[in-house]
Amino acid sequence: MEAIRQIAVFCVGRAVMFGALAIGLVMLSFSFDPAWAFRAGAIMTLFMAAVLLFKAQTAKHKQPSRTEVWIYLDDRMKPKNDHAVSYFGKVLSEVYGRFAQVSLMVACGMFVVSQTFFAIGFSFY
Repeated sequence: MEAIRQIAVFCVGRAVMFGALAIGLVMLSFSFDPAWAFRAGAIMTLFMAAVLLFKAQTAKHKQPSRTEVWIYLDDRMKPKNDHAVSYFGKVLSEVYGRFAQVSLMVACGMFVVSQTFFAIGFSFY
């Protein structure tokens, strides 16, 4: 069942990577003022963490066939009984939760950097 976890990490990680790319592009557009760039990055990363946390809460009740992980599983790895479906939801929930936790830590770090820039007077506004 470790294959399910690896595929789930791949699928969720790819989605988070594209979200981080979008956040990075918005931060780049604020590059004239690093304090506001990090503030915007922190806020958007907080929203991403909230979405991931919501997905973690609802993953336990979702049918496995309606997830992206289902597409990449072999036929012999797909859950067939109630216990396997429950385990599948638990694994998916843990993966989403871990990514939400890391996103929250990154958002807090960006906020600290932003506040540091504001404290030393590096903001242009």
